[in-house]
Amino acid sequence: MNQFIFAIAISVLFSQAACAAREKPVIIQEEQIMTDKQLDTATLGAGCFWCVEAIFEQLNGVYSVVAGYAGGQVVNPTYKQVCDGNTGHAEVAQIAFAPDEINYEELLKVFWKTHDPTTLNRQGNDVGTQYRSSIFYHNEQQKLAAEKSLREMDASGYFPNPIVTLIEPLSNYSQADDYHQDYFKYNPNQPYCNFVIKPKVEKFQKEFKDKLK
Repeated sequence: MNQFIFAIAISVLFSQAACAAREKPVIIQEEQIMTDKQLDTATLGAGCFWCVEAIFEQLNGVYSVVAGYAGGQVVNPTYKQVCDGNTGHAEVAQIAFAPDEINYEELLKVFWKTHDPTTLNRQGNDVGTQYRSSIFYHNEQQKLAAEKSLREMDASGYFPNPIVTLIEPLSNYSQADDYHQDYFKYNPNQPYCNFVIKPKVEKFQKEFKDKLK
């Protein structure tokens, strides 16, 4: 019984630590994209944007990943406003990629297999509409590709439950504060990073080792 209570306490602690840690800024310099390639942009929500960023920035063909918010009603919301779950925003990662190195469909394959798209407004202990599984499309081509990819993944039986991912037009996007950017990279020993993000990254690296930088 004591072990069970301890496990619950640790689970709650990790969830709370994620919010608490974001109140302790780690200021970084935004990296400038240096490339002559033609880049496209994808915007994806799959729970905490720290997790999504840590995964997608390792992909070959991805030139930048920026943590931000999308889909809400408030212009330029603060993290606290989004965390309260009342603005309608989702935490997202905005990904600049070179289509001749990795295409949009390949990004979606990584998206599906690095989070649980069958849990409504939840990823693990992160609960709320801000953690919803969402694909924010930038144009009609991305919308059609996302719809096709969702149908194929749902029909594949990869997940035991139906996918509840929303496919939404990109709206009201804003970049998160500097201390959210590259959070896992700069804070690997923070409890949430060590116990939540690190296992996801390691699983991703094994599944997609042929696509890593």
